Formats: sequence, C-alpha cells, structure tokens
Amino acid sequence: MAAYVRMSTDHQRYSTENQTIAIKQYAEAHGMVVVKIYADEGKSGLNAEGREQFRKLLIDVQGHHAAYRGILVYDVSRWGRFQDTDESAHYEYLCTQAGAPVSYCAEPFNNDGTPMAAVFKNFKRSMDGEFSRVLSTKVFIGQCNLAGRGFHQGGTPGYGLRRELINEQRESKGLLQSGEHKSIQTDRVILVRGPAEEVAVVHRIYHDFVENGRPERAIANALNAEGLFTDLGKAWTRGTVHQILTNEKYIGNNVYNRRSFKLKQVRVRNAPELWVRCDGAFEGIISESLFSKAREIIVARSHRLDDAQMLALLRDLFARSGTLSGLIIDEQEGMPSSSAYQERFGGLITAYALVGFHPDRDYRYLEINRALRKQRPDLVDQVIRQLHAVNAVVQRDAGNDLLTINGEWTVSLVIARCQTTAAGTLRWRVRFDTSLEPDITVAVRMDSSNAKARDYYLIPRIDTGAWPERINEENYGLIDSYRFDTLDILNELAARYSLKDAA
Repeated sequence: MAAYVRMSTDHQRYSTENQTIAIKQYAEAHGMVVVKIYADEGKSGLNAEGREQFRKLLIDVQGHHAAYRGILVYDVSRWGRFQDTDESAHYEYLCTQAGAPVSYCAEPFNNDGTPMAAVFKNFKRSMDGEFSRVLSTKVFIGQCNLAGRGFHQGGTPGYGLRRELINEQRESKGLLQSGEHKSIQTDRVILVRGPAEEVAVVHRIYHDFVENGRPERAIANALNAEGLFTDLGKAWTRGTVHQILTNEKYIGNNVYNRRSFKLKQVRVRNAPELWVRCDGAFEGIISESLFSKAREIIVARSHRLDDAQMLALLRDLFARSGTLSGLIIDEQEGMPSSSAYQERFGGLITAYALVGFHPDRDYRYLEINRALRKQRPDLVDQVIRQLHAVNAVVQRDAGNDLLTINGEWTVSLVIARCQTTAAGTLRWRVRFDTSLEPDITVAVRMDSSNAKARDYYLIPRIDTGAWPERINEENYGLIDSYRFDTLDILNELAARYSLKDAA
C-alpha cells in the first residue's frame, strides 16, 4: 500500500508525522504493508495545484509505475478540502480505475462503494469544503483587524522598505529576509525603512518627478542606465516607477484588501470603500506633502480630458493589447494613469466595463491562438520529417493532422500556449485531443512570447488521465521524464517503438 499525507496550517494532530503513524497502525491492523509515502508539507487542500506529491501519486498510479495496490489516507480532509466535491471524487475515481483504491483510515466508514459509504463520504467532502469557507472568513476578519492596527499582512514590502518582526511589546526581533516568516503566533510584522541606498533612490524618484518634471519612463531609463534594479531584481519600467509614486506605504500608511483571492478561486480588485486603512502605521520614506504633489501631477494629467476622451484612450489601448490592467495602463505614454481612471470613474472595474473589458477573462488569447494556428502546420511538418529520418512510414490525415505510423499506431500534436500569471510566473495547460484517441501525444510548450517552441513532451495515451492541469516553469517532478528540449524527441519514439526496424 501507499500512504498520502498532507499538512497545511491546520492542527498539530494533522502533522504528516502523526498521519503517517496512524496510517501505519491502520495498515498493520488490516494486514497491509506501507511501501511508499507521498507527503505534501505545508500545502493547501483547496485544489491540486502546487501539491507536487499528490500529482506524482496520480501520475504513478495512472502510468502503472506503482508497486502497490491501494492508497491509505488519514481522512477525507487530507485528500483535499476541494470547494467542488466532484473534483475530490474525480481524483479518487482515477486511482480506483487504475487499480489503486483509496481508503480513509480515521473515518467511521469503509470506503467500499456501498450506498452508505458514498453518503458518508460526500457529506464529509461537503463539510470539509464548508470548513475552509468558514475558516477563510475568520482568517480574513483577523487579517483586517491586524491591518487596521498597522501590521503588515503579507506580500513583498516594496523597494526601499523591509519587513521587521516584533513581539507583543512591539520590541524588534530583527528583519525578515525574503522567504522568511514569523514562527510565533503572537509576533507581528511591520514595515520599516530599508537600506539607505534604496531610500535615496525613492527620494530621487519623487524629486525628479515633482521638482524636475521628469516623466516615469525617463526616470526608469535613467535608473536602468546606472545598472540599478527593482526589489525583485528586475529592470525598472514606467509602471514600477509609477507604483512607487502612487503607493501610500511610502508615507507610512498601511492599506489592505485592495485585492482579494479568497479560497484560491478568482482574483478581485476591490473598491476603495472596502480597503482597510491605518494611516501613519510606520515611519514613511517621503513626506505627505511631497506625496500629495506627485499625486496632484498625476491626477492633473487627466483633468484636461473629459470622460469620453479618457474612455476613448482606454478603449484604444484595449483594442491594441487585448487586455487591461493597472500596470498596462501605467506603462503607456500619453494617457492618464490607472489611479486617474480610478478617481474619475470610481474604480478601474467600472472603467473597464465602460469599454467592454471584463478582467476575469484574458482576450489576448484570441490573437495568440490565431498565431499559433498558423505555426501548427510547420510544427506538424517538422514531426513528419523527424519520423522520416528514422525510417518511419507516415500517413497524415488532412482533416485533423493525426499521423499514423507504419500503419500501426498514431501521433497527435498539441500546442500549449504560455500564460503569465499575476505574479509574473509562467504557466502552460496541455489540452489533449481525446476525440482522436492518439497513442502518443507530442505536446509543444511555447516560450513566453508564444513565438517559438520552448520544449516538447512525449506523452503516451495511458498517462494523459493523470497529467497535471497546469505545468509551471519548474514542471512537476515525474513529468520531467517526458520532456525533451528539441524534436530529437522522436528518436525516443524510435527507441520505444522500433521505428528503425520498419521497412
């Protein structure tokens, strides 16, 4: 048997060590032996994304790489607190169909497929999902309370600022480095001034903008010319300079809940009246008067335009870029800033709606998909040439590009479009053409510009059911064994299916 254990930030009784002990006791009592353990430490159960060991388990089971005949889990909640109970059932079904049924060791029912077991299990799934929703509400209320008292509630501090850990008496316990977090519940985090050289750059940005009248892009170009980088180690842009000029944390104000991402579902930009504020929470870098002058200059750039003119500029940008965001708007020369649109129309969401853009959708995919469709014939031709090079006989279906090799097995090519997340990381989704039922799928993962292939995956049909919903830049463990940097991938096909022996 295999064991799957997971711990997020729940109770200590749910630690992976305690789960493992309970599972092994259950196995011994039922004449079973645990031969492999999959452990996801500190991973949320709201979805499967990011749970590498859970993904690896599915891949092992679906690919028949597993040396066990079942999976033991402490209880239903450790399998996941999915908001859609069907998602939890789907993953369990994949394992059962592959010959590795799931058993829950601490539940008062046997997961034996009987009607009573199904009722209990679905009830627990619903309750676990509801637990996450209730907990999310409680956590959010607590975070709002702390933010209103001036404590930092996550995220990077920003250029020129640092996170400082303090105790209950507000005594400093030192600065937190990137990736470090508090370990004692009663400790708090506040923002403080960062290194003197960064503070000097922030002053310089405000001075150049307010006193010298230099626009954001000119300031960014000057900083880049001097070899300076942002707090994230990236080059300066008009947008990153604009963010420093408009973010209230540079005058010491703590503002929280500008955006929401509850239960890892949909990111939402909240209206200003929903923000949680604590003015003067910490020592700012620049004065309120200087900040106000910068704000006046930014707002004044849009005062000469009436509502119709501002919306015309926004509509034109939408037509050119295919999407809208505060950063995209702030990167444009010759048009008002995102903050100007917020003030004029009562929020960016309202302005977006007036030009027909809805931020829960990304319209850039239309243009990108159009370009990828043009590339597809060339990529298929490349695959055929590689197959011919290893003495394969290839037949191509003109209607769907399905390739039949040596009259025995088939290959389908799919293209995975590259998408950039809100955090700036890259993601790909491989959509299998299940209607063709190919024996092998060649998945082409595109680069960040979607202009050329980044790498290739060779995926047998038997493994498609357990394939990750999304691939990140680091990939997901075991699926790296399917990855190839060039179309020499087809030499692997030759080795696996004896193409070189074909006449």
